[in-house]
Amino acid sequence: MEFYSSSDTCQHTAGNPQVASRVSPWLSPLAHLFGRHCLLPLFFGQIRITGQKNIPTSGPVILAPTHRARWDALLVPYATADCLREQDLRFMVTIDECQGLQGWFVRRLGGFPVDSKHPSIRTLRHGVELLQQNKTLVIFPEGNIFRDGQVHQLKPGIARLALSAESSHSGLGVKIIPIGINYSQPYPNWGTDVSIHIGSPIRVTDYMNGCIKQDAKSITVDLAKALQQLSHQETKITNHAFAEITNS
Repeated sequence: MEFYSSSDTCQHTAGNPQVASRVSPWLSPLAHLFGRHCLLPLFFGQIRITGQKNIPTSGPVILAPTHRARWDALLVPYATADCLREQDLRFMVTIDECQGLQGWFVRRLGGFPVDSKHPSIRTLRHGVELLQQNKTLVIFPEGNIFRDGQVHQLKPGIARLALSAESSHSGLGVKIIPIGINYSQPYPNWGTDVSIHIGSPIRVTDYMNGCIKQDAKSITVDLAKALQQLSHQETKITNHAFAEITNS
């Protein structure tokens, strides 16, 4: 049985054929429909979202959320679906998340693996290819799940990937969108409240000064600051009113 349509498969065949992101033409719509209208609204209490206006409706985009639970991979599409109606998100995930039954679904819903301890140049190239094709890529810049509510040291790969893509095509216009995700409980269970705050875009062209190492460091520092501010705003919002509320 053929699970993928050729137009929904992006694979780097010149190097390692295993580095690929694929979207099943039948599983993806079912998963989004079930998650958006059944699973997430029924499992969680309130799902509060702010800043959706900050999401570009076109062009190459990297969504950079904090990582607080495995639910994050479902909540990011939920929070951005209204702005990215025609796009399937591509996820850079750890090798462990691509194993077993979970891996079967991950690989058919836009996920592709990265070895966080020893990142492969082929993975970077595939990420660049996706951005060159104006895809929306999801990368958790902290790398692992952290349940203490603090923003931990970011991995430098997200900035390097964005700079590589931007330098490969003049005027490509890569943007990084910081997203803060916060749960009312460290280990989400039934009835847990969620707040998702989407920050202003970080435009990669603003950081291209000729030294990739320093440019990447500057992007990483500013992304970390943005995520910290969003985490602080989440605390304020949790105790006050939300400018935008989405749970439909």
